[in-house]
Amino acid sequence: MNEKNNQEESQPPSSAIEKLKKFFRNPFFIKTQSVSEVTDFLKDAVDRNVIDKEAESIAIKAIRLGDITVKEIMIPKVDMVNIQIGENTKDVIKKIIDSGHSRYPVLGNERNEVAGILLAKDILPKLFKGTADFDINEMLRDPNVVPETKKADSLLEEFKQDRSHLAVVIDEYGEICGLITIEDILEELVGEIEDEHDVDEEEIIEIDSNKYRVDAKIELEEFIGFFGLDLDPLSVDAETLGGLFISEFGVLPNIGDKIKIEDIYIEVSDTDNRRIKRFTVTKNK
Repeated sequence: MNEKNNQEESQPPSSAIEKLKKFFRNPFFIKTQSVSEVTDFLKDAVDRNVIDKEAESIAIKAIRLGDITVKEIMIPKVDMVNIQIGENTKDVIKKIIDSGHSRYPVLGNERNEVAGILLAKDILPKLFKGTADFDINEMLRDPNVVPETKKADSLLEEFKQDRSHLAVVIDEYGEICGLITIEDILEELVGEIEDEHDVDEEEIIEIDSNKYRVDAKIELEEFIGFFGLDLDPLSVDAETLGGLFISEFGVLPNIGDKIKIEDIYIEVSDTDNRRIKRFTVTKNK
């Protein structure tokens, strides 16, 4: 029995998170004094195969989460799906069906008033009973309103304690400027999270003669092969087309910014406040 237990204990952790938990209990890690020492320690652990690159990446992002403000990763107000207090219930149901979200900020009659948060699941019992008209006020959850300067790691801890998933963001003047979800913060740690409402599109779509719409997340090697570029992907410090563009451009670009590689032009066609989403790629005839 003891031999079996020893064999089980000698097995390596099965996931990046488990590896990190085991690694952070290392007394040498606890003695580190600065972020740079921690990152050096993590890189050394990768070199010694104590943890893998995925675990290192998550750990470093978690450490740096304290430097990221809510404003940097929130969904801007223009992209928010809101419900107005007193809004027609049929319109509310249509909005929920069209957007596919699970939580919605409900705005009051006063400017910048957040009346509460509506959960789509709270409407289901009413619909199941065939009730087409209901009072949203009876379903509202307490709203969570945070300043845009709040740190992401602090908000994540609040989400965990309150068991909430969404907060409305206000600026220094008290104006609503966006919203943030727990998913937005977690994506800073593990990358973009796709759910059942995300639509998978082909990464390269021809939209005209020698003109293509290209997903920014396409693997660089696949992009190079498709367009027949004489570029060694190992010579670039990037794994995706979006990463290549940023490394060439130097900063997070805006829509319309472009670079030229050999006989093709790569232009940013779609972004959000955190990342490039799509490019328009034009190949010279």
